[in-house]
Amino acid sequence: MDKGDNLFLALEALEKEKNIPKDYMIEKIQQALTAAYHREYTANGEVDFVMDPKTMTMRMYALKTVADPVEDPTLEISPEDAQKASGSRTPANVGDIVRVEMNTKQFGRIAAQTAKQVIIQGIRESERGAIYREYSSKEQEILTAQVIKIDKRSGNMILTLPGSPEEQTFVLPPAEQIKNEIIREGDRIKVYLVGVQRAVKGPQLQISRSHPGLVKRLFEMEVPEIYDGVVEIVSVAREAGLRSKIAVKAADPNVDPVGACVGPKGARVAGIVNELRGEKIDIVKYSDDPAEFVAAALAPATVLGVTADAETKSCRVIVADEQLSLAIGREGQNARLAAKLTGYRIDIKPQSEAAE
Repeated sequence: MDKGDNLFLALEALEKEKNIPKDYMIEKIQQALTAAYHREYTANGEVDFVMDPKTMTMRMYALKTVADPVEDPTLEISPEDAQKASGSRTPANVGDIVRVEMNTKQFGRIAAQTAKQVIIQGIRESERGAIYREYSSKEQEILTAQVIKIDKRSGNMILTLPGSPEEQTFVLPPAEQIKNEIIREGDRIKVYLVGVQRAVKGPQLQISRSHPGLVKRLFEMEVPEIYDGVVEIVSVAREAGLRSKIAVKAADPNVDPVGACVGPKGARVAGIVNELRGEKIDIVKYSDDPAEFVAAALAPATVLGVTADAETKSCRVIVADEQLSLAIGREGQNARLAAKLTGYRIDIKPQSEAAE
């Protein structure tokens, strides 16, 4: 075949710019050329492609069996022709396998097209690999995304993320959105990266605005004491767009973990509430005592008493009659979030019923 100077120069450039090994690409091109040969000429027979980076040449050889007489020219070759092809003075023996160089102009065109397609595919795979590596290192972190399109039929939001190619988009499905949140095309929003999976069309990112992890990361960004490890978020319970509860504790007994999260004049928690479009947030102090923890988790209701069973992870809570609706919450939301936060099944009883 003709010299493949441009091809080898392109492979060298790929290795430098995209970090795609030249030997890897040569192997891929050889495999693709073999497949192209069989599609174009014959499904039978073997061919051998030799790509030499030093001389920048590509050669194609057909592997043929020496036969006398020759019944299938695509697979067999006569002893005389085999001797000429090998350039040997010794006659070829029947049954020998010889390599016959093929100089097909038409196949040269196919080879060029095939190599181009393999290189383009190699670039795409490299970019996908880079995107996967970049985002897999950012799992369970917050990313700032831009809303490109909102599909009114499916409710999907189409987003772009920093570091991804311009044509790369990601989907935020309705289930991962904050209920009743008003977002418009062109808006920039914070999303939580739940996980990354490899796929044929590129990395698939599971992103969310409804995940409890978003609340946790927002507090870590907003509260220096959490970032420094002085205050720890023990657990988070969330019903996105409505209410969240977070349990915090301090490593230093002189630090008020709830006050640190609320911030001066409520500034820290207010910033998070604004980011979540008005979602209410209850910050409660964690306790190793299940009864104390459950009582705190039911805020803003005032609890009179708690009887907890650590083995069954269940407890009975007594509240004043006038506090019952507050403890349970609208449609049971407060009690439900408290149960998620503490990991205990909670049975709330009014004081009058408990007395009976």
